[in-house]
Amino acid sequence: MQSAREVLTPDALALLQTVAQAGSFAAAARELGVVPSAVTYRIRQIEDALDVLLFDRSSRQARLTEAGTELLREGGRLLLEIDAVANRVKRVATGWESQLTIAVDTVISSSTVMELADAFFTLAPTTRLRLRDESLSGTLEALTSGQADLALGLALEPGNSAGIQSSVLGEVAFVYVVAPHHPLTAVKGSLKDELLQKHRAIAVADSVQRGPALTRGLLAGQDVLTVSTMRAKLDAQLRGLGGGFVPEPMARPYLESGRLVLKDVQRGSRMVRLSYAWRSASPGRALQWWLAQLESPATRRALMEQHARA
Repeated sequence: MQSAREVLTPDALALLQTVAQAGSFAAAARELGVVPSAVTYRIRQIEDALDVLLFDRSSRQARLTEAGTELLREGGRLLLEIDAVANRVKRVATGWESQLTIAVDTVISSSTVMELADAFFTLAPTTRLRLRDESLSGTLEALTSGQADLALGLALEPGNSAGIQSSVLGEVAFVYVVAPHHPLTAVKGSLKDELLQKHRAIAVADSVQRGPALTRGLLAGQDVLTVSTMRAKLDAQLRGLGGGFVPEPMARPYLESGRLVLKDVQRGSRMVRLSYAWRSASPGRALQWWLAQLESPATRRALMEQHARA
């Protein structure tokens, strides 16, 4: 007797589907162009190997038993997986990666990334794309640890990391802003650190998994509300929960509408140079496509400036 592994072939699972859809062994045989006895024999082989009845033969119709229904459901899933594996092998053969993972720092315009993803899928619909939200040194870690193929919005230089190349996106100003009803709005002149220390700061958590987390713009002893993304930080500051530095392009529409107030601080605004980096060992066609888009000054500018409103 054959084992279950020997009889549960893709052809056998496809035969089960045909019989279930046709409603009888005879109808399935006509559809497949074989004699009914061949269908009956093959189904019996599967049943004997599994030691179960897959079809109720008490009537002229071939009705699935509970065991048959379960096998058909799982068999359908396995057939889809087999098709998916075959497609991924073809992608590799054509030079397109089966999956491309991009670590996107939360200072980057998510709407621009989505526009690029839309254009990418038009050309490479078979490559799976995975986008990871990261912050601060976690963005670089995702790349150097092998969890990402491309990282956007690095505020840290990758240095001499083996197999990593980088290029500059551009510079972005970080400005200190608060809501109109925040106590610091009424303060005249430049805000000194001693005064800022008395008010809650909103900070974005470093998404790094290993090693020390990076913090920016915080003062020793200051009350802090920590959030996971720059978008959440902006939302908290719009609600007056605290103050802090945010990218000027992200704050711009709210400054223009009066929902945020720009404050001069003694330490001054910060200019941050952002970069992008990638794993340079044999980049596939998907990574090459993204790198080609990043060569455009307009694309780099949009990634830093075209932020949708919260």
